Formats: sequence, structure tokens, C-alpha cells
Amino acid sequence: MMTAVVSSCSCNNIGIAFQELPVSTRDRLPLYITPTVNEEKVVKGGWHKVRGVFDSVAPKYDLMNDLMSGGLHRLWKQFTLSQTQLRPGQRALDVAGGTGDLARGMHSQVGERGLVVLSDINGAMLERGRDRLLDAGLARGIEYVQANAEKLPFADGSFDCVTIGFGLRNVTDKPAALASMRRVLRPGGRLIVLEFSQPVAPGLKPLYDTYSFRVLPLLGRLVAGDEPSYRYLAESIRMHPDQETLLAMFRDAGLEDCRYHNLMGGIVAVHRGWRY
Repeated sequence: MMTAVVSSCSCNNIGIAFQELPVSTRDRLPLYITPTVNEEKVVKGGWHKVRGVFDSVAPKYDLMNDLMSGGLHRLWKQFTLSQTQLRPGQRALDVAGGTGDLARGMHSQVGERGLVVLSDINGAMLERGRDRLLDAGLARGIEYVQANAEKLPFADGSFDCVTIGFGLRNVTDKPAALASMRRVLRPGGRLIVLEFSQPVAPGLKPLYDTYSFRVLPLLGRLVAGDEPSYRYLAESIRMHPDQETLLAMFRDAGLEDCRYHNLMGGIVAVHRGWRY
């Protein structure tokens, strides 16, 4: 394991200013800790429960995703990637990117001449994502930044596309996060949110609730040894805005041509909006 130091006066090509602090790396790729992530402040603001949950689930996050969705999360992410309209040489940001599935897909779209930034507020999840992408051979055209979705540390108009997959429901101030993601979009850029939503197919909601509040915690206990964290995840899904409410929040954030697609009868929805 190598150690790198990023100078406090240095900036990269997307306008991120870095503090002078040691950064663990693999293959000389830094994990940037941005000045906007003050964990003490965030914890006092109510994020401590979310941080604890994702610190706990990070080691088995990918396995649990496969078990909980029967592997369907891969298809949902592929549909999300089909909506990015990214071209070689463009720039993309994956917020709350976790273990990097969307970032990996967008990297294949923009190529090594482009840039993908994988961002997450949780250091354990971000390290997991970085290691996973490095193991897949992705070393160029990708950067890793620990950052708060509500106050993204990027210059205005930095990205052609911003995605957030299964992360918005864990953000405390969703309007602030949507406004922040819109701000970093270039004119003509698009924001895409993949998230659990509210079932709309007849008879689906009772079955979904039973699965969420009984099966998911049981899987968490048996496989990950952590029932409370997976009970929290089920609760966070129930509290998340429904499709039409989130669509209105997109518009309130200044996004245009906003629309959404229901997947699996509304269990999952993909929202998209543009900045012009």
C-alpha cells in the first residue's frame, strides 16, 4: 500500500480543491477527501445512522444486492446507463456511487479520453468501489472523490451527465442535493436518478411490503449478520418520495423536460431531467 499527499493548493481539471492530507492509494490512484466533507458536522446533522449502516454493509454490499433483487439490479442499472446518452470524451459523475456499477458502465461509454468521477460520502463504500474498479482493470479516465451530495465540490458546469443510483433516499436534504447536481451539469447535461419507488401495479404493494420488512431483514441477519441495517434500508425505501413527488422536486430544482420510467411495476423508477 502506497501513501500519497495531495497539496492544499492543487486543483484537478474539474475544479476540485484538495486539502493537504495523506491519501491511501492502489496503483497510485488517489482517493480524494474533499474539504466539503466535514464528518463531524455531517454526523451532527443526522447522517450518523446512514454512515453506520453503510460502514456495516460495505463488505457484502454486492452480494446482498444480488440476493435481495435476484440479480435484477443489474438490469435496472443497464436501463439507467441506456439513458445517459454519453459519448466518447465526455464527463460523467456518479453520486453515491457505492461499489461503482454505474461508474464502470459510464467509463465504457466515455472511454479513456473522457472522465468519470465516482463519488460517495461514505469512505468505506468509496474504497470498496475504487478497489473493485481497479480489479476490473480501470485505471485511466476515472477518479474517486468523497463528497456530500448536498454540497458537491465541483465547479459549475463540469459534467455532461450526473447519475445517482439507490442513493437519493439516504440524502437528508433532497432538494439541496438535486440543486447541487443540477449546478454541476453543463448546459444540455442530464441528471438521472435510479431509485426504489412506490409500486403501482395492482396488488403489488402488500407483497412488496412483506418482502421489504420481513425478507430483507432476514437476509441481512443470515448473510451479512446485520439485521438492523437492512431493516433501515427497507424503512428508507418507504419514506422516499413517490414518482410524481420526485418529478415535481426535479422541476423545483430547475431541471427541464423531466420524466420517469417505472420498472418492475413501480418498485423501481428512473427519473431524468435536463439542464438547458
